[in-house]
Amino acid sequence: QGHVAESGGGLVQPGGSLTLSCVASELTAGSYGMGWFRQTSGKVREFVASIKWDDGIIDIIDSVKGRFTLSKDNAKNTVYLQMNTLKPEDTAVYYCNDDVATREPFGSWGQGTQVTVSS
Repeated sequence: QGHVAESGGGLVQPGGSLTLSCVASELTAGSYGMGWFRQTSGKVREFVASIKWDDGIIDIIDSVKGRFTLSKDNAKNTVYLQMNTLKPEDTAVYYCNDDVATREPFGSWGQGTQVTVSS
């Protein structure tokens, strides 16, 4: 397992957009796909979305469906989370995991990137 790093977080107004990036220096062996989770203070880290490496099938939670989307660059071991029409309830630390299947993390975590949606 290698190093996983997220980037792209920040402060944005409600209705705004951000794109998060996640790059793995070396994928966990047998990685099924890469995914994003988010966590707010005092709450359990929750699954947000994942994308399979082989066929690009995306799994995404209902609360962000239609607003968030994923894309990938297999050659760069990189996944992008495009977040549109952001809401205050999307505020959280977003974490990437480099081996996600059935909404569960099995690989390495990044350090997280803060997303704050506020006016």
